[in-house]
Amino acid sequence: MTTLAAAPRLPMQTKNWQTKLLIDGQWVDPVDGKSFETYNPATGEVIAVVAEGNAKDIDKAVQAARRALESGPWSRLDAADRGRLLFKLADLVEKEKEQLAQLESLNCGKTITDSRGDLEGVINTLRYYAGWADKIEGKTVPVRGSFLSYTLRQPVGVVGQIIPWNFPLLMLAWKWGPALACGNTVVMKPAEQTPLTALRMGELALEAGFPPGVINLVNGFGETAGDALVVHPDVDKIAFTGHVDTAKIIQKRAADTLKRCTFELGGKSPNVIFADADMQQAVDGAFHAIYFHGGQCCTAGSRLFVEESIKDEFVRRLVEKARQRRIGDQLDPATEQGPQVSREQQEKILHYCDLGQKEGARLVLGGKRWGDKGFFVEPTVFDNVADHMTIARDEIFGPVVGILPFKSFDEVVDRANKTYYGLAAAIFTKNIDKAHLFARAVKAGTVWVNCYHVVDTTTPFGGFKMSGQGRENGEAVLEHYTEIKTVTIKLG
Repeated sequence: MTTLAAAPRLPMQTKNWQTKLLIDGQWVDPVDGKSFETYNPATGEVIAVVAEGNAKDIDKAVQAARRALESGPWSRLDAADRGRLLFKLADLVEKEKEQLAQLESLNCGKTITDSRGDLEGVINTLRYYAGWADKIEGKTVPVRGSFLSYTLRQPVGVVGQIIPWNFPLLMLAWKWGPALACGNTVVMKPAEQTPLTALRMGELALEAGFPPGVINLVNGFGETAGDALVVHPDVDKIAFTGHVDTAKIIQKRAADTLKRCTFELGGKSPNVIFADADMQQAVDGAFHAIYFHGGQCCTAGSRLFVEESIKDEFVRRLVEKARQRRIGDQLDPATEQGPQVSREQQEKILHYCDLGQKEGARLVLGGKRWGDKGFFVEPTVFDNVADHMTIARDEIFGPVVGILPFKSFDEVVDRANKTYYGLAAAIFTKNIDKAHLFARAVKAGTVWVNCYHVVDTTTPFGGFKMSGQGRENGEAVLEHYTEIKTVTIKLG
Protein backbone atom coordinates (compact mmCIF):
# COMPACT_ATOMS: atom_id res chain seq x y z
CA MET A 1 0.00 0.00 0.00
CA THR A 2 1.30 3.45 -0.88
CA THR A 3 2.32 6.10 1.58
CA LEU A 4 0.43 9.34 1.98
CA ALA A 5 1.72 12.06 -0.30
CA ALA A 6 2.03 15.70 0.65
CA ALA A 7 -1.15 17.64 1.41
CA PRO A 8 -3.39 17.74 -1.66
CA ARG A 9 -3.10 20.66 -4.03
CA LEU A 10 -6.08 22.95 -3.48
CA PRO A 11 -8.37 23.16 -6.51
CA MET A 12 -9.04 26.89 -6.18
CA GLN A 13 -8.34 29.87 -3.98
CA THR A 14 -10.06 29.67 -0.60
CA LYS A 15 -11.39 33.19 -1.06
CA ASN A 16 -13.38 31.98 -4.06
CA TRP A 17 -15.34 29.33 -2.14
CA GLN A 18 -18.90 30.28 -1.35
CA THR A 19 -19.57 29.83 2.37
CA LYS A 20 -22.82 31.76 3.01
CA LEU A 21 -26.49 30.72 2.86
CA LEU A 22 -28.50 30.95 -0.35
CA ILE A 23 -31.95 32.37 0.44
CA ASP A 24 -34.31 34.01 -2.04
CA GLY A 25 -31.64 34.31 -4.71
CA GLN A 26 -29.15 36.09 -2.41
CA TRP A 27 -26.04 34.95 -0.55
CA VAL A 28 -26.63 35.98 3.04
CA ASP A 29 -25.10 35.62 6.48
CA PRO A 30 -27.04 33.57 9.05
CA VAL A 31 -29.38 35.48 11.34
CA ASP A 32 -27.39 34.57 14.47
CA GLY A 33 -24.00 35.01 12.80
CA LYS A 34 -22.79 31.50 13.63
CA SER A 35 -20.34 29.42 11.59
CA PHE A 36 -18.61 26.04 11.62
CA GLU A 37 -15.45 24.51 10.19
CA THR A 38 -15.20 21.99 7.38
CA TYR A 39 -12.16 19.76 6.92
CA ASN A 40 -9.93 17.95 4.48
CA PRO A 41 -10.30 14.36 5.78
CA ALA A 42 -6.89 13.35 4.38
CA THR A 43 -5.11 15.71 6.77
CA GLY A 44 -7.68 16.74 9.36
CA GLU A 45 -6.96 20.39 8.50
CA VAL A 46 -9.64 23.08 8.30
CA ILE A 47 -10.23 24.18 4.71
CA ALA A 48 -13.13 26.62 5.16
CA VAL A 49 -15.38 28.26 7.74
CA VAL A 50 -19.01 27.98 6.64
CA ALA A 51 -22.13 29.88 7.68
CA GLU A 52 -24.31 27.93 10.14
CA GLY A 53 -28.03 28.36 9.71
CA ASN A 54 -30.72 27.54 12.25
CA ALA A 55 -34.51 27.67 12.56
CA LYS A 56 -34.64 31.40 11.82
CA ASP A 57 -32.76 30.95 8.56
CA ILE A 58 -34.86 27.91 7.64
CA ASP A 59 -38.00 29.98 8.13
CA LYS A 60 -36.68 32.71 5.82
CA ALA A 61 -35.79 30.12 3.20
CA VAL A 62 -39.18 28.39 3.40
CA GLN A 63 -40.99 31.71 3.06
CA ALA A 64 -38.90 32.52 -0.03
CA ALA A 65 -39.65 29.09 -1.49
CA ARG A 66 -43.38 29.55 -0.86
CA ARG A 67 -43.42 32.93 -2.60
CA ALA A 68 -41.54 31.51 -5.58
CA LEU A 69 -43.95 28.59 -5.77
CA GLU A 70 -47.18 30.57 -5.59
CA SER A 71 -46.57 34.09 -6.89
CA GLY A 72 -43.07 34.41 -8.36
CA PRO A 73 -41.88 33.93 -11.95
CA TRP A 74 -41.39 30.20 -11.30
CA SER A 75 -45.15 29.76 -10.76
CA ARG A 76 -45.84 31.07 -14.25
CA LEU A 77 -43.01 29.32 -16.06
CA ASP A 78 -43.94 26.81 -18.76
CA ALA A 79 -42.84 23.23 -18.16
CA ALA A 80 -40.54 23.36 -21.18
CA ASP A 81 -38.86 26.45 -19.74
CA ARG A 82 -38.21 24.60 -16.48
CA GLY A 83 -36.52 21.95 -18.58
CA ARG A 84 -34.40 24.57 -20.34
CA LEU A 85 -33.15 25.88 -17.00
CA LEU A 86 -32.13 22.37 -15.96
CA PHE A 87 -30.38 21.86 -19.30
CA LYS A 88 -28.53 25.15 -18.78
CA LEU A 89 -27.48 24.10 -15.30
CA ALA A 90 -26.19 20.78 -16.67
CA ASP A 91 -24.16 22.66 -19.30
CA LEU A 92 -22.59 24.88 -16.64
CA VAL A 93 -21.74 21.84 -14.50
CA GLU A 94 -20.16 20.15 -17.50
CA LYS A 95 -18.07 23.25 -18.17
CA GLU A 96 -16.81 23.29 -14.56
CA LYS A 97 -16.79 19.56 -13.86
CA GLU A 98 -13.05 19.29 -13.15
CA GLN A 99 -13.07 22.01 -10.49
CA LEU A 100 -16.23 20.55 -8.96
CA ALA A 101 -14.66 17.08 -8.88
CA GLN A 102 -11.54 18.41 -7.15
CA LEU A 103 -13.56 20.34 -4.58
CA GLU A 104 -15.73 17.28 -3.94
CA SER A 105 -12.65 15.13 -3.35
CA LEU A 106 -11.02 17.70 -1.13
CA ASN A 107 -14.07 18.06 1.13
CA CYS A 108 -15.33 14.46 1.38
CA GLY A 109 -12.19 12.38 0.75
CA LYS A 110 -13.48 10.66 -2.36
CA THR A 111 -10.74 9.83 -4.89
CA ILE A 112 -10.53 12.20 -7.82
CA THR A 113 -11.29 9.31 -10.16
CA ASP A 114 -14.54 8.56 -8.33
CA SER A 115 -15.47 12.25 -8.14
CA ARG A 116 -15.02 12.61 -11.88
CA GLY A 117 -17.30 9.63 -12.35
CA ASP A 118 -19.87 11.18 -10.02
CA LEU A 119 -19.84 14.40 -12.05
CA GLU A 120 -20.85 12.46 -15.16
CA GLY A 121 -23.76 11.10 -13.13
CA VAL A 122 -24.70 14.62 -11.98
CA ILE A 123 -24.78 15.90 -15.56
CA ASN A 124 -26.75 12.90 -16.80
CA THR A 125 -29.28 13.25 -13.98
CA LEU A 126 -29.92 16.95 -14.60
CA ARG A 127 -30.37 16.34 -18.32
CA TYR A 128 -32.59 13.32 -17.78
CA TYR A 129 -35.04 15.29 -15.63
CA ALA A 130 -34.77 18.33 -17.87
CA GLY A 131 -36.21 16.08 -20.55
CA TRP A 132 -39.03 14.99 -18.25
CA ALA A 133 -40.19 18.53 -17.40
CA ASP A 134 -42.74 18.84 -20.25
CA LYS A 135 -43.77 15.17 -20.23
CA ILE A 136 -45.42 14.99 -16.82
CA GLU A 137 -49.01 14.47 -17.86
CA GLY A 138 -52.47 13.78 -16.49
CA LYS A 139 -55.09 11.46 -17.99
CA THR A 140 -58.64 11.61 -19.29
CA VAL A 141 -60.73 9.19 -17.26
CA PRO A 142 -63.94 7.54 -18.60
CA VAL A 143 -66.69 7.97 -16.00
CA ARG A 144 -70.39 7.09 -15.98
CA GLY A 145 -72.93 9.74 -16.93
CA SER A 146 -72.59 13.07 -18.72
CA PHE A 147 -69.30 14.11 -17.18
CA LEU A 148 -65.76 14.78 -18.33
CA SER A 149 -63.15 13.75 -15.81
CA TYR A 150 -59.42 14.27 -16.11
CA THR A 151 -56.40 14.36 -13.82
CA LEU A 152 -53.69 16.96 -13.38
CA ARG A 153 -50.23 16.25 -12.01
CA GLN A 154 -49.13 19.29 -10.05
CA PRO A 155 -46.14 20.07 -7.80
CA VAL A 156 -46.23 18.82 -4.21
CA GLY A 157 -45.06 22.28 -3.16
CA VAL A 158 -42.15 23.40 -1.00
CA VAL A 159 -39.76 20.47 -0.61
CA GLY A 160 -37.21 20.11 2.17
CA GLN A 161 -34.22 18.06 1.06
CA ILE A 162 -31.50 16.69 3.35
CA ILE A 163 -28.52 15.04 1.68
CA PRO A 164 -25.60 12.94 2.99
CA TRP A 165 -21.83 13.41 2.94
CA ASN A 166 -20.78 10.35 0.94
CA PHE A 167 -22.07 11.49 -2.48
CA PRO A 168 -22.73 15.22 -1.98
CA LEU A 169 -23.00 16.28 -5.63
CA LEU A 170 -24.75 13.17 -6.92
CA MET A 171 -27.34 13.20 -4.15
CA LEU A 172 -27.96 16.89 -4.78
CA ALA A 173 -28.67 16.12 -8.45
CA TRP A 174 -30.91 13.17 -7.53
CA LYS A 175 -32.94 15.56 -5.35
CA TRP A 176 -32.94 18.74 -7.42
CA GLY A 177 -33.58 17.09 -10.80
CA PRO A 178 -37.05 15.58 -10.24
CA ALA A 179 -38.18 18.24 -7.76
CA LEU A 180 -37.50 21.09 -10.16
CA ALA A 181 -38.72 19.26 -13.26
CA CYS A 182 -42.08 18.81 -11.51
CA GLY A 183 -42.28 22.50 -10.61
CA ASN A 184 -41.54 22.37 -6.89
CA THR A 185 -39.33 24.76 -4.95
CA VAL A 186 -36.49 23.54 -2.76
CA VAL A 187 -34.94 24.23 0.63
CA MET A 188 -31.88 21.99 0.94
CA LYS A 189 -29.66 21.28 3.93
CA PRO A 190 -26.32 19.86 2.77
CA ALA A 191 -24.42 17.54 5.11
CA GLU A 192 -22.45 19.57 7.63
CA GLN A 193 -19.31 17.58 6.78
CA THR A 194 -19.44 18.41 3.05
CA PRO A 195 -21.18 21.72 2.25
CA LEU A 196 -18.77 23.23 -0.27
CA THR A 197 -19.88 21.66 -3.55
CA ALA A 198 -23.56 22.23 -2.79
CA LEU A 199 -22.83 25.93 -2.33
CA ARG A 200 -20.96 26.04 -5.63
CA MET A 201 -23.95 24.37 -7.29
CA GLY A 202 -26.10 27.13 -5.84
CA GLU A 203 -23.93 29.68 -7.60
CA LEU A 204 -24.27 27.79 -10.87
CA ALA A 205 -28.06 27.57 -10.43
CA LEU A 206 -28.26 31.35 -10.13
CA GLU A 207 -26.04 31.71 -13.18
CA ALA A 208 -28.34 29.36 -15.08
CA GLY A 209 -31.24 31.71 -14.37
CA PHE A 210 -33.34 29.95 -11.73
CA PRO A 211 -35.61 32.64 -10.22
CA PRO A 212 -35.15 33.79 -6.61
CA GLY A 213 -36.53 31.41 -4.01
CA VAL A 214 -36.68 28.34 -6.25
CA ILE A 215 -33.47 26.87 -4.82
CA ASN A 216 -32.43 27.71 -1.24
CA LEU A 217 -29.41 26.30 0.62
CA VAL A 218 -29.10 26.41 4.40
CA ASN A 219 -25.92 24.91 5.87
CA GLY A 220 -26.19 23.64 9.39
CA PHE A 221 -26.64 20.70 11.69
CA GLY A 222 -29.39 18.13 11.85
CA GLU A 223 -30.47 18.98 15.38
CA THR A 224 -31.06 22.65 14.46
CA ALA A 225 -31.43 23.42 10.75
CA GLY A 226 -32.52 19.91 9.79
CA ASP A 227 -35.10 19.63 12.54
CA ALA A 228 -36.50 23.08 11.77
CA LEU A 229 -36.96 22.06 8.14
CA VAL A 230 -38.76 18.85 9.11
CA VAL A 231 -41.24 20.47 11.50
CA HIS A 232 -41.90 23.63 9.50
CA PRO A 233 -45.67 23.79 8.77
CA ASP A 234 -45.13 25.33 5.33
CA VAL A 235 -42.90 22.52 4.04
CA ASP A 236 -44.96 20.00 2.07
CA LYS A 237 -42.47 17.16 1.69
CA ILE A 238 -39.17 15.93 3.11
CA ALA A 239 -36.72 13.93 1.00
CA PHE A 240 -33.93 12.47 3.13
CA THR A 241 -30.92 10.32 2.34
CA GLY A 242 -28.94 9.07 5.32
CA HIS A 243 -29.02 6.81 8.36
CA VAL A 244 -32.09 4.85 9.41
CA ASP A 245 -31.98 6.21 12.97
CA THR A 246 -32.19 9.76 11.66
CA ALA A 247 -35.08 8.76 9.39
CA LYS A 248 -37.00 7.45 12.40
CA ILE A 249 -36.59 10.82 14.11
CA ILE A 250 -37.67 12.66 10.97
CA GLN A 251 -40.79 10.54 10.55
CA LYS A 252 -41.83 11.18 14.15
CA ARG A 253 -41.09 14.90 13.94
CA ALA A 254 -42.98 15.23 10.64
CA ALA A 255 -46.07 13.51 12.02
CA ASP A 256 -47.71 16.64 13.44
CA THR A 257 -47.85 18.26 9.99
CA LEU A 258 -48.47 14.99 8.10
CA LYS A 259 -45.98 16.06 5.46
CA ARG A 260 -44.95 13.49 2.88
CA CYS A 261 -41.60 11.81 3.53
CA THR A 262 -39.37 9.72 1.32
CA PHE A 263 -36.26 8.04 2.68
CA GLU A 264 -33.26 6.47 0.98
CA LEU A 265 -31.42 4.79 3.82
CA GLY A 266 -28.66 2.32 4.52
CA GLY A 267 -28.19 -1.36 3.98
CA LYS A 268 -26.36 -4.50 4.93
CA SER A 269 -26.34 -5.91 1.44
CA PRO A 270 -25.77 -9.62 0.78
CA ASN A 271 -23.36 -10.43 -2.04
CA VAL A 272 -23.64 -14.15 -2.85
CA ILE A 273 -20.87 -16.05 -4.64
CA PHE A 274 -21.73 -19.52 -5.94
CA ALA A 275 -19.14 -22.16 -6.80
CA ASP A 276 -20.21 -22.07 -10.45
CA ALA A 277 -19.35 -18.35 -10.80
CA ASP A 278 -16.44 -17.06 -12.84
CA MET A 279 -13.94 -16.84 -9.97
CA GLN A 280 -12.02 -13.77 -11.15
CA GLN A 281 -15.19 -11.91 -12.07
CA ALA A 282 -16.62 -12.69 -8.64
CA VAL A 283 -13.46 -11.59 -6.80
CA ASP A 284 -13.33 -8.34 -8.75
CA GLY A 285 -17.03 -7.77 -8.16
CA ALA A 286 -16.81 -8.45 -4.42
CA PHE A 287 -13.78 -6.17 -4.16
CA HIS A 288 -15.61 -3.31 -5.87
CA ALA A 289 -18.75 -4.03 -3.84
CA ILE A 290 -17.07 -3.29 -0.52
CA TYR A 291 -14.09 -1.04 -1.22
CA PHE A 292 -15.67 1.47 -3.59
CA HIS A 293 -15.37 4.89 -1.88
CA GLY A 294 -13.81 3.23 1.14
CA GLY A 295 -16.99 1.30 1.88
CA GLN A 296 -18.89 4.58 2.42
CA CYS A 297 -21.75 3.51 0.21
CA CYS A 298 -25.27 2.54 1.29
CA THR A 299 -25.29 -0.43 -1.10
CA ALA A 300 -21.87 -1.76 -0.05
CA GLY A 301 -21.65 -5.55 -0.29
CA SER A 302 -20.50 -5.98 3.29
CA ARG A 303 -22.09 -9.41 3.85
CA LEU A 304 -20.13 -11.62 1.46
CA PHE A 305 -21.65 -15.10 1.29
CA VAL A 306 -19.28 -17.58 -0.39
CA GLU A 307 -20.11 -21.22 -1.13
CA GLU A 308 -18.02 -23.47 1.12
CA SER A 309 -16.32 -25.45 -1.66
CA ILE A 310 -14.57 -22.34 -3.04
CA LYS A 311 -14.30 -20.20 0.08
CA ASP A 312 -10.61 -20.69 0.87
CA GLU A 313 -9.51 -19.94 -2.68
CA PHE A 314 -11.87 -16.98 -2.91
CA VAL A 315 -10.65 -15.46 0.36
CA ARG A 316 -7.02 -15.91 -0.71
CA ARG A 317 -7.62 -14.03 -3.96
CA LEU A 318 -9.66 -11.29 -2.35
CA VAL A 319 -7.05 -10.66 0.34
CA GLU A 320 -4.26 -10.62 -2.24
CA LYS A 321 -6.14 -8.00 -4.24
CA ALA A 322 -6.93 -5.91 -1.16
CA ARG A 323 -3.25 -5.89 -0.12
CA GLN A 324 -2.45 -4.03 -3.34
CA ARG A 325 -4.97 -1.27 -2.67
CA ARG A 326 -3.31 2.15 -3.12
CA ILE A 327 -4.23 4.49 -0.26
CA GLY A 328 -3.35 8.16 -0.04
CA ASP A 329 -3.88 11.64 -1.45
CA GLN A 330 -7.40 11.66 -2.87
CA LEU A 331 -6.41 14.21 -5.54
CA ASP A 332 -3.71 11.92 -6.94
CA PRO A 333 -5.20 9.97 -9.90
CA ALA A 334 -3.14 6.92 -8.85
CA THR A 335 -4.89 6.72 -5.48
CA GLU A 336 -7.56 4.00 -5.21
CA GLN A 337 -8.79 4.69 -1.67
CA GLY A 338 -8.93 8.00 0.13
CA PRO A 339 -9.74 8.76 3.77
CA GLN A 340 -12.99 8.20 5.59
CA VAL A 341 -14.98 11.41 5.80
CA SER A 342 -14.29 12.24 9.47
CA ARG A 343 -12.55 11.17 12.63
CA GLU A 344 -15.94 10.10 13.99
CA GLN A 345 -16.41 7.69 11.08
CA GLN A 346 -12.85 6.40 11.39
CA GLU A 347 -13.31 5.65 15.08
CA LYS A 348 -16.68 3.99 14.46
CA ILE A 349 -15.18 1.65 11.86
CA LEU A 350 -12.21 0.75 14.08
CA HIS A 351 -14.62 0.01 16.92
CA TYR A 352 -16.40 -2.53 14.71
CA CYS A 353 -13.04 -4.07 13.77
CA ASP A 354 -12.28 -4.61 17.45
CA LEU A 355 -15.77 -5.95 18.09
CA GLY A 356 -15.51 -8.44 15.22
CA GLN A 357 -12.40 -9.98 16.74
CA LYS A 358 -13.90 -10.09 20.23
CA GLU A 359 -16.99 -11.91 18.90
CA GLY A 360 -14.89 -14.60 17.20
CA ALA A 361 -14.52 -13.61 13.57
CA ARG A 362 -11.07 -14.22 12.09
CA LEU A 363 -9.30 -11.03 11.03
CA VAL A 364 -7.44 -11.86 7.83
CA LEU A 365 -6.40 -8.39 6.73
CA GLY A 366 -6.45 -4.81 7.99
CA GLY A 367 -8.53 -3.71 10.93
CA LYS A 368 -6.34 -0.73 11.80
CA ARG A 369 -5.89 2.95 11.11
CA TRP A 370 -3.64 3.68 8.15
CA GLY A 371 -1.02 6.43 8.27
CA ASP A 372 -0.25 8.97 10.98
CA LYS A 373 -2.62 11.76 9.92
CA GLY A 374 -6.03 12.04 8.38
CA PHE A 375 -8.91 9.61 8.75
CA PHE A 376 -7.72 6.53 6.84
CA VAL A 377 -8.68 2.91 7.56
CA GLU A 378 -7.00 -0.15 6.05
CA PRO A 379 -8.99 -2.42 3.72
CA THR A 380 -10.26 -5.08 6.10
CA VAL A 381 -11.35 -8.71 5.62
CA PHE A 382 -12.97 -10.92 8.28
CA ASP A 383 -13.39 -14.64 7.59
CA ASN A 384 -15.72 -17.18 9.24
CA VAL A 385 -18.27 -14.55 10.20
CA ALA A 386 -21.53 -15.83 11.72
CA ASP A 387 -24.95 -14.27 11.13
CA HIS A 388 -25.39 -13.29 14.80
CA MET A 389 -22.17 -11.26 14.98
CA THR A 390 -22.47 -7.48 15.19
CA ILE A 391 -20.30 -6.97 12.11
CA ALA A 392 -22.77 -9.13 10.15
CA ARG A 393 -25.80 -7.14 11.35
CA ASP A 394 -24.79 -3.50 11.64
CA GLU A 395 -24.03 -1.13 8.79
CA ILE A 396 -20.35 -0.31 9.33
CA PHE A 397 -20.03 2.15 6.43
CA GLY A 398 -16.33 1.50 5.94
CA PRO A 399 -13.88 -0.77 4.07
CA VAL A 400 -14.78 -3.85 6.14
CA VAL A 401 -16.16 -7.06 4.64
CA GLY A 402 -17.28 -10.21 6.42
CA ILE A 403 -17.05 -13.62 4.71
CA LEU A 404 -19.98 -15.90 5.55
CA PRO A 405 -19.73 -19.48 4.22
CA PHE A 406 -22.88 -21.29 2.99
CA LYS A 407 -23.81 -24.70 1.55
CA SER A 408 -27.06 -24.44 -0.41
CA PHE A 409 -29.26 -22.05 -2.40
CA ASP A 410 -32.23 -22.18 -0.02
CA GLU A 411 -29.98 -21.67 2.97
CA VAL A 412 -28.27 -18.57 1.58
CA VAL A 413 -31.52 -16.95 0.45
CA ASP A 414 -32.97 -17.40 3.91
CA ARG A 415 -29.86 -15.98 5.57
CA ALA A 416 -29.59 -13.11 3.09
CA ASN A 417 -33.10 -12.00 4.02
CA LYS A 418 -32.54 -12.15 7.80
CA THR A 419 -31.83 -8.45 8.16
CA TYR A 420 -33.83 -5.33 8.87
CA TYR A 421 -32.37 -3.82 5.71
CA GLY A 422 -33.26 -4.40 2.08
CA LEU A 423 -31.48 -1.91 -0.16
CA ALA A 424 -29.43 -4.07 -2.54
CA ALA A 425 -28.21 -7.61 -3.16
CA ALA A 426 -26.05 -9.39 -5.70
CA ILE A 427 -25.43 -12.90 -7.00
CA PHE A 428 -22.47 -14.23 -8.98
CA THR A 429 -23.28 -17.42 -10.91
CA LYS A 430 -23.27 -18.85 -14.44
CA ASN A 431 -26.64 -20.52 -13.84
CA ILE A 432 -29.35 -18.26 -15.26
CA ASP A 433 -32.17 -20.10 -13.47
CA LYS A 434 -30.40 -19.65 -10.15
CA ALA A 435 -29.90 -15.94 -10.88
CA HIS A 436 -33.58 -15.32 -11.66
CA LEU A 437 -34.79 -17.33 -8.68
CA PHE A 438 -32.47 -15.40 -6.36
CA ALA A 439 -33.61 -12.06 -7.81
CA ARG A 440 -37.23 -12.98 -7.06
CA ALA A 441 -36.59 -14.36 -3.59
CA VAL A 442 -34.22 -11.79 -2.10
CA LYS A 443 -35.85 -8.82 -0.37
CA ALA A 444 -33.99 -5.87 -1.83
CA GLY A 445 -34.81 -2.86 -3.99
CA THR A 446 -31.92 -3.52 -6.39
CA VAL A 447 -30.50 -6.89 -7.39
CA TRP A 448 -27.30 -7.23 -9.42
CA VAL A 449 -26.30 -10.35 -11.33
CA ASN A 450 -22.57 -10.82 -12.01
CA CYS A 451 -21.93 -7.13 -11.32
CA TYR A 452 -22.17 -4.61 -8.49
CA HIS A 453 -22.83 -0.88 -7.88
CA VAL A 454 -24.40 -0.41 -11.31
CA VAL A 455 -26.84 2.47 -10.73
CA ASP A 456 -28.27 4.59 -13.52
CA THR A 457 -30.42 7.72 -13.50
CA THR A 458 -33.06 5.89 -15.52
CA THR A 459 -33.63 3.01 -13.09
CA PRO A 460 -35.62 3.26 -9.81
CA PHE A 461 -33.46 3.13 -6.70
CA GLY A 462 -34.61 2.54 -3.14
CA GLY A 463 -35.05 -0.03 -0.44
CA PHE A 464 -37.33 -2.57 1.17
CA LYS A 465 -37.93 -2.74 4.93
CA MET A 466 -35.78 -0.30 6.93
CA SER A 467 -33.74 0.70 3.89
CA GLY A 468 -36.28 3.33 3.00
CA GLN A 469 -39.60 4.49 1.64
CA GLY A 470 -40.21 5.54 -1.94
CA ARG A 471 -37.81 5.57 -4.87
CA GLU A 472 -35.18 7.83 -6.36
CA ASN A 473 -34.37 8.05 -10.07
CA GLY A 474 -36.23 7.02 -13.19
CA GLU A 475 -39.87 7.82 -13.78
CA ALA A 476 -40.79 6.32 -10.39
CA VAL A 477 -39.53 9.31 -8.40
CA LEU A 478 -41.90 11.70 -10.18
CA GLU A 479 -44.78 10.22 -8.18
CA HIS A 480 -43.17 11.57 -5.00
CA TYR A 481 -42.81 15.12 -6.34
CA THR A 482 -46.32 15.52 -7.78
CA GLU A 483 -49.88 15.47 -6.50
CA ILE A 484 -52.73 14.05 -8.58
CA LYS A 485 -55.79 16.28 -8.85
CA THR A 486 -59.09 15.04 -10.33
CA VAL A 487 -61.26 17.52 -12.27
CA THR A 488 -64.85 16.55 -13.15
CA ILE A 489 -67.08 18.70 -15.38
CA LYS A 490 -70.82 18.24 -15.97
CA LEU A 491 -71.59 18.21 -19.69
CA GLY A 492 -74.85 19.50 -21.21
